[in-house]
Amino acid sequence: MKKQEYAIVDIETTGGNAGGSRITEIAIIIHDGTQIIDRWETLVNPQKEIPPAIFALTGINNEMVRNAPIFDFISEKVLEMLTNRIFVAHNVNFDYSFVRHELEQSGFKWTARKLCTVRASRKIIPGLRSYSLGKLCNSLDIPLVNQHRAGGDADATAILFSQLLESDYEGQIPKMIKNTAQDQRLPPNLPPHDFEQLPEKPGVYYFHNQERKVVYVGKAVNIKKRVASHFSGHSIKPQRQNFLRDIYAISFEVCATEFMALLLECTEIKKLWPTYNRALKRFDPKYGLYEYEARSGYKYLAIGKLVKFQSCIESFNSLHEGISFLRNLAEQFSIDNRFCHYGITNEGELFEKVETTDLPHKNEHNEKIEKAIYPLKNNRTSFAIIDKGRSKEERSCIWVEKGHFYGMGYITSDIGFINPEEIKEFVSKYPSNNYIMRLISSYKEKHPSKIFQIE
Repeated sequence: MKKQEYAIVDIETTGGNAGGSRITEIAIIIHDGTQIIDRWETLVNPQKEIPPAIFALTGINNEMVRNAPIFDFISEKVLEMLTNRIFVAHNVNFDYSFVRHELEQSGFKWTARKLCTVRASRKIIPGLRSYSLGKLCNSLDIPLVNQHRAGGDADATAILFSQLLESDYEGQIPKMIKNTAQDQRLPPNLPPHDFEQLPEKPGVYYFHNQERKVVYVGKAVNIKKRVASHFSGHSIKPQRQNFLRDIYAISFEVCATEFMALLLECTEIKKLWPTYNRALKRFDPKYGLYEYEARSGYKYLAIGKLVKFQSCIESFNSLHEGISFLRNLAEQFSIDNRFCHYGITNEGELFEKVETTDLPHKNEHNEKIEKAIYPLKNNRTSFAIIDKGRSKEERSCIWVEKGHFYGMGYITSDIGFINPEEIKEFVSKYPSNNYIMRLISSYKEKHPSKIFQIE
């Protein structure tokens, strides 16, 4: 039976992601599990300019690669050296994504099992302050010549790999190179324990960067499965590459239901404003419904931009949504359209000239305005959504007070309540916003049996 062989790879590139950058140098060292049996390296013409910052780091400039082969000319050699071998690199997903993309551009479909020497070092030599290649070499007395050049870094990685094989008394490396090894798909800076401790339950998860700042918040029906999905695939987009490199820790909060997880996710994104959350940031309301009285004594309704420190009756995500709402309101209560302003030309300006002929009676008109907005201002209902808890011993509660999300929490199943206000004592308060109330209103319509009306 042929002995398992390893291709230890290091590359230099024009930038940080395979989608917009190219390889400028590649070194491949073949290791048979005992010793090095082959070695090859070359500069590569990236067919684009090398940025000054990259030259400062690697020392590779445009002149050096001008007469080097382009990747197409070396692709067969690269493929030959990688085929049927474990792909080994320090921070393996970076090198793997570039090589896979470049081979794909040359017409070759290639995949391989991977081994990350960062992750292997964390498992086999725990407790070190840093697992960067330079710091590891310093800690383990590994010579590192020509750092940040493909050949020099590959030579050092090969020595590190040999030391890891010799020190692997618990058989960590064979476990890591299995096709099904989840650990190999994790971001390089994420401790495996953070992933292993994730529950397979509904809830919210948080990705933290090196400074422990939250950079992403997500919700899930199954936290562990959803987190794993972030690390699958081989996207070469810079956003994904930067995202994975920024993940140093994961924390989580279990919720009783997916809907509670959704509400918690919304409030946490609003509070923490994480770098990599984009979708929910779009849902802040931008327009409002205003009421005002002109010098003539006639009352008006207007849709306009939300202005700080100026309260509105209702808020909307878009001007179109606000206009539709006001048109329907005017039609429902027979309000003269001359007293409805559909959008402000100058921010904060809520007046417009009105044709003064055949005006409705002032008092009758103003009564219609009051009748139209009274339910919006005063008849907002209070209710609780009572559902299953995180265990059989509890129930969950989402509390809405006078049309605004108040908060949510958990109640022990054996507690009996006479006064609905007693339930409120078990609820943790959260900030409300327009988007959350839309979610709650939709959920209320679909699940009337879970609604506990409060007078």
